[in-house]
Amino acid sequence: MTDPKGPRDDRWYLALMSPNTKGAEFAWLDPTSIYINAAAFDDLLDDLTADLDPAEIDVVAGLDAMGFVLGAALAARLGKGFLPIRKAGKLCVDTDKVSFSNYSGRTQDMEMRTPAFPPGTRVLLADQWVETGGTMDGAIRLLERQGGIVTAMATIAMETNAQTLRYRAAYRVATAVTQTSRWQRECDAQTLTSFATYEPTKTFPTAGRPARQSNKPQN
Repeated sequence: MTDPKGPRDDRWYLALMSPNTKGAEFAWLDPTSIYINAAAFDDLLDDLTADLDPAEIDVVAGLDAMGFVLGAALAARLGKGFLPIRKAGKLCVDTDKVSFSNYSGRTQDMEMRTPAFPPGTRVLLADQWVETGGTMDGAIRLLERQGGIVTAMATIAMETNAQTLRYRAAYRVATAVTQTSRWQRECDAQTLTSFATYEPTKTFPTAGRPARQSNKPQN
């Protein structure tokens, strides 16, 4: 099938992600500039949903906080409901709680409403970025306690380590950063070559997709 948007390059929108400018207590980059740019966000969702099967998903669960953005957008694109999994103390209904170790090594608690779904519900688990896999582990435990079945994961990037390799072996995993790409190698090294030419104006809401180079032979 021909893409109505024309030829697609190698995840052009990943170059819109901005480097950390605030120090070691923050994540090493900020992917949210993809979301504010309509063309970038649209292409990101196209790429992720192309690797997912809606027939295998009953609900999308998103992780607090930025997983809410990506998860809710995927739920709407796939025609599914959305379940937020929140940091502890935020939900005003009965909840179940687990502790997990996040990407910084800190121990935190997360909660999910109970009951959230009937046993056997198939869940797509979405988060903005998976670094160590600890947050995903906590979410999986919450979902499985209620009889949920994690059938897929979706994220912009999943860095490579023993935990995330287990996820890729166990679940359908949709990532904008594909495993064999130079983007994956750079994410694993936690530095992008695009940082050298990063320009905030390229991420503005009305900024368009970059011009494509023609595949036709030159005269």
